[in-house]
Amino acid sequence: MNPDSLRTLGVPPNAWKVDAKIADITRSPIAPQPVTLETETKTLRLDLAKAAMLVIDMQNDFCHPDGWLAHIGVDVTPARTPINPLINLLPELRSHAVPIIWINWGNRPDLLNISAASRHVYNPTGEGVGLGDPLPKNNAPVLMAGSWAAAVVDELAPKPEDICVDKYRMSGFWDTPLDSILRNLGRTTLFFGGVNADQCVMATLQDANFLGYDCILVKDCTATTSPEYCWQATLYNVKQCFGFLSDSQAMLEAIK
Repeated sequence: MNPDSLRTLGVPPNAWKVDAKIADITRSPIAPQPVTLETETKTLRLDLAKAAMLVIDMQNDFCHPDGWLAHIGVDVTPARTPINPLINLLPELRSHAVPIIWINWGNRPDLLNISAASRHVYNPTGEGVGLGDPLPKNNAPVLMAGSWAAAVVDELAPKPEDICVDKYRMSGFWDTPLDSILRNLGRTTLFFGGVNADQCVMATLQDANFLGYDCILVKDCTATTSPEYCWQATLYNVKQCFGFLSDSQAMLEAIK
């Protein structure tokens, strides 16, 4: 068998080498990139070649003063605090071939896959501006895929090499291709950032834990507009049950 004559099918490392007679399903390994990361409970030894960064809901509707939450009276200032830490961290991760995966609400225009319970959130009377409704300031439809409202804030615009996943529930794993993408990429260690920590970030992190991924919440790359006790409960539960807590500075020191 001449390996050079075979063509690649699939996404490495979950790829075969094939021709008319042969299917090489050994799957070539990715060279390891071991690093040591300090967390609040343990010193972790992890492999950056098996890691991905998940950034959740850093969208105009949640983080911009003209977005949905600001329109309904929420102070979005806390939701903007992850922006600068992410600006510093993401380029370094990209330089080490760690995938950046943006997981954002991006609903269908007809909302056919959205339940009444989901539409009830932030619009409990049904009389306000809810999912799919136009924002008064710019007519952008709330959290609709392709709209300004659902776009990542300008400061964090995704790069061409990044991966974008639309979600339709609090969890980024529910009814999305996220799990399949991570498994094709061979990524088992997940860093988490974004908003809101106690809602979409936590739901996604919990589901990741249930699916067998190793989870690390990057504290300064995460925030919430909820009360302080929600933030503290999130940190407690991640550290106690679902993973580890670290921060962007510790990550940068580990990588460099």
